[in-house]
Amino acid sequence: MQIAVRYFAVARERLKLEGESLEVAAGATVGAVMDALVARHAGLGPMRAHLRVAVNQDFVGDDHVVADGDEVALIPPVAGGAGGLVRVQDAALSLDEVVRAVSGPGLGGIVTFTGVVRDSSQGKRVERLEYEAYVEMAEKVIRALVTEVEAETGARIAVLHRIGKLAIGDLAVVIAAAAAHRAEAFTACRAVIDRLKEHAPIWKKEFGDDGAVWVGMGP
Repeated sequence: MQIAVRYFAVARERLKLEGESLEVAAGATVGAVMDALVARHAGLGPMRAHLRVAVNQDFVGDDHVVADGDEVALIPPVAGGAGGLVRVQDAALSLDEVVRAVSGPGLGGIVTFTGVVRDSSQGKRVERLEYEAYVEMAEKVIRALVTEVEAETGARIAVLHRIGKLAIGDLAVVIAAAAAHRAEAFTACRAVIDRLKEHAPIWKKEFGDDGAVWVGMGP
């Protein structure tokens, strides 16, 4: 049977491939797929321990059995409600847009988070950033965690994340959380950005005096 394999960020760059078709035996597991890919691409070997695997946009373990026609994505470490505003885009972000999306009667506290590209990282100068994402999956993951946090806090949440080339001072992510009281809004806003940075397949590449590095993976 045939499956489609997709590569992102450092994996795509090192293999010089965005994707390929792979023939596997019926009943093959994700572990077997990874073994086959490492055998085909020696460059994957050193990265394997750092990669997560998503099948049809859901994270799975090595024992997951793939089916004919499945899409298997190799997800490098990410840079560190369901019906609301969640979007990953290559255009400039608007804080006003997320605030408008969560505003409403009875929501007395609105808390926002704005992530801005800074000119240094770990003591080194940064010239610019590039963000890459598995856009379809990133939006799905963010919607899921927004739904999760909304259920925990009772807040209403909106998220916009930028991809592409960003200059110093550009907005990389904007989040707004609204709730009846400020405590829930603060909690929701912080929970969303923390979980987004941990789980969403969005990668950050820093460009500086020493060249370029994928954050979380090394040069």
